[in-house]
Amino acid sequence: MFKDELEIDVRAGRGGNGAVSMRREKSVPLGGPDGGDGGDGGSVFLLASPQLNSLLPLAGRHLYAAEDGRPGAGQLCTGRGGADLVVEVPVGTQVYDRQWGNLLRDLARAGMRLEIARGGRGGLGNARFATAVRQTPRFATDGTSGEARSLRLELKLFAEAGLLGLPNAGKSTFLAAVTAATPKIADYPFTTLAPQVGIARLSDTDTLVLADLPGLIEGAAEGHGLGHRFLRHVERCRVLLHLVDVSDAALEEPDRARRVIEGELAGYSAELACRPRLLVATKCESPTAQARADALERAAGVEVWRVSSVERRGLEPLLRAAWNVVHAPASATAAGGA
Repeated sequence: MFKDELEIDVRAGRGGNGAVSMRREKSVPLGGPDGGDGGDGGSVFLLASPQLNSLLPLAGRHLYAAEDGRPGAGQLCTGRGGADLVVEVPVGTQVYDRQWGNLLRDLARAGMRLEIARGGRGGLGNARFATAVRQTPRFATDGTSGEARSLRLELKLFAEAGLLGLPNAGKSTFLAAVTAATPKIADYPFTTLAPQVGIARLSDTDTLVLADLPGLIEGAAEGHGLGHRFLRHVERCRVLLHLVDVSDAALEEPDRARRVIEGELAGYSAELACRPRLLVATKCESPTAQARADALERAAGVEVWRVSSVERRGLEPLLRAAWNVVHAPASATAAGGA
């Protein structure tokens, strides 16, 4: 299963209280204060881990709390500090303050670490308050509370190439044909309800990370269907493979299918509408499908890549073209688009 949005609470540990203690030994019956300080509470950190690709492992736990600091003791013993809590999240997780709605950090690179709640300070033992005038203070301070926060985590997948198209455009079949991923494949719309990621190996050194994203529908930019939950994953992709079903059984006329997707990208953001993309005619297994692909190319005014995932035709040239876009200088792809 995949989860790309989650709400959690975090709480750092409380600092331990300072100790009130007087030195009492056989040879020193009236010794001075020797109460130690309390230990600091543990902090809560978020760590971007490449080992995770979903927020699902965090879903079974609502509160993430670090350990409290231990109180101080006599003989100037400082209490042990509370252990920090490190919560691993997938790379690409955006961390929002749930109360105010502001973005705290985008954990966009593996190994990025965010202190999200700082532990409380340990209290001071009475030995800290001894002076020449006040030689036997009989008080100490309490530790302070750790920070607490309510968070909303949103995951934006990192993939070099994103597969987009209307439901049943052949995205899952394409991903299964070119990678080792095993997305659910069936002959009905909305088979894919959550993003799937796979790696296509073009050579011993060249690979391409692809994401099969849930099918768009008209109005997705306004939140219809999977709406923004789908489109935010597209934002991370360097190139988009726009798949259009040209088979006899296509649910939509190919050029209209193309225009629906382009309209949704433009409605979501101007930057996304200008993202480099390749127009792909899928399910090209019959003369009729080839003719429909030709008509699509004329209507779109751009090159249309013709593929058959079932017969494994046209896949390698398309992947190489996508790889070239991903690895082209930024200036060369800035003005891209279908």
